[in-house]
Amino acid sequence: METGQTADRRRDFETLVVAVADPVRRYLRRRTDQATADDVLAETLIVLWRRFDDVPEAAVAWAIGIARLQLANALRAQRRQNRVARRIVETATPPQPDDGTAEAVRTSLARLRPADAEIIRLWAWEGLEPAQIATVLAISANAAAVRLHRARRRFADQFGKDAADSGQIAVDERTTS
Repeated sequence: METGQTADRRRDFETLVVAVADPVRRYLRRRTDQATADDVLAETLIVLWRRFDDVPEAAVAWAIGIARLQLANALRAQRRQNRVARRIVETATPPQPDDGTAEAVRTSLARLRPADAEIIRLWAWEGLEPAQIATVLAISANAAAVRLHRARRRFADQFGKDAADSGQIAVDERTTS
């Protein structure tokens, strides 16, 4: 049940919304698409509610200022999402060698210890640096660098053995370091 004070506050906020919603909506529509404008207007109204006690006399200008900041946040988020989407598309379909190399790599990785195979995949397939691998594996950067070095050496040895067993030319370890 609403108290008299809560009902008054709600009514005052609704009055504020009636006063600022259309000008803010027009401001946003001139700068972005309808869906983004609606989302940003909703975010702006949330901020107005949270900061209701801070509303100045020039409420419309203040609300437009808040909408401007909310729009900047929304546009930054859209740019980040677009960058992520582009990266996903770029990495979703990596070029596949057709000479059997991919299968040979998978076979050699499968014969490694799981920890070695994982660190190789993080480095080679995900493009992570040792410091980033350290974060993923919750180990120190130095430990990640050492494990990566050892795993690469074991992979080169395994790949060379697999290539020799299949009659392919063995990989020179010096070219894999």
